[in-house]
Amino acid sequence: MDDMLGPGEVRELHDVLASAVPSVQWEAVLAAGERLEPLSLRGRTDVVADALVDALGSYPAAASAFRMGLANPAFTGWMLWPVTEAAVTLALRSGEDEDFDDALALLAELTPRLTSEFAIRRLLREQPERALEIIRTWTSHPDQHVRRLASEGTRTYLPWAVRVPQLTARPELTLPILDAMHNDPEVYVRRSVANHTNDLARHAPDLVLETAARWQQTGTPGSTWVVRHALRTLIKKGNPGALELMGFAPAQVSISDLHAESEKVALPGELAFGFLLTNTGDVPAKLAVDYAVHYVKASGSTAEKVFKLATVELSAGESRKLTGRHAFRQMTTRRHYAGVHALELQVNGVRHGRLEFDVSI
Repeated sequence: MDDMLGPGEVRELHDVLASAVPSVQWEAVLAAGERLEPLSLRGRTDVVADALVDALGSYPAAASAFRMGLANPAFTGWMLWPVTEAAVTLALRSGEDEDFDDALALLAELTPRLTSEFAIRRLLREQPERALEIIRTWTSHPDQHVRRLASEGTRTYLPWAVRVPQLTARPELTLPILDAMHNDPEVYVRRSVANHTNDLARHAPDLVLETAARWQQTGTPGSTWVVRHALRTLIKKGNPGALELMGFAPAQVSISDLHAESEKVALPGELAFGFLLTNTGDVPAKLAVDYAVHYVKASGSTAEKVFKLATVELSAGESRKLTGRHAFRQMTTRRHYAGVHALELQVNGVRHGRLEFDVSI
């Protein structure tokens, strides 16, 4: 992903801006493109953003240049991440409320070309109440990218982005944004609302359950979809309130014949497993069937992660065979270590059975 912002993109950025505003000396921006090779995407963004800041010097100059750049369709893609960061840096440096407000407007103008969700975080950290007052107006914006920015940019745990402690401390601050867009006509926006709400569930589960219950009462397909995805972490944790909202009542079940095709997995590889699930109660049951993998950590201890398997409905006394496959491969987001791992099943939040297997690297 680092190569998404390389010398070629920086040269194109230089050409777009030099054509739009030839009076500015853009050579430092072009030179920045030659210093990217050993850096991560974030590091490359910072180098190019610093060059833009030096070339432009003030927020009004930057805002004017970037808005003129928008007239060129080539002003798009990952070259815009340093553009948004430079605009925010200069707006905060000026200390003027007028520049702060206009920087938010500029990010909304730029976000259809490339999301401004990362740069907006520093404005939120500086003046959260002022920023949110403006961001809330975007929930009715005609452009879906701007509406999504209202939700995505204010997520508590937005990947790749700096944290905004005020949003964690006061999770209710972003509820007006989510309430306004939970039934948005675009799935692109609703997915962001669901992910944002799922973030809140990590530290404000009661607030999320109360909110999801309100949304569910609307009965619209959009709201139903958002609620299901917003509650996914609480469902995996076996939260009784979340399970009840999704129609998963306590049930009497049994698990038998839990087995794996092989008790050894060599990376890259997968664990294929199966079992028999039986509704031992005397009423039909709607069941959320998940499984937890207990991964071996570098220290030798284990840490679990829960994964979705299936949703099934069984009549009283009915049994059904279920199977699953879980892949093991080294990833940037998870490092695997050799040792004895384990798999547990989870049905409507209750753990059943345990299967141990050996992973070799």
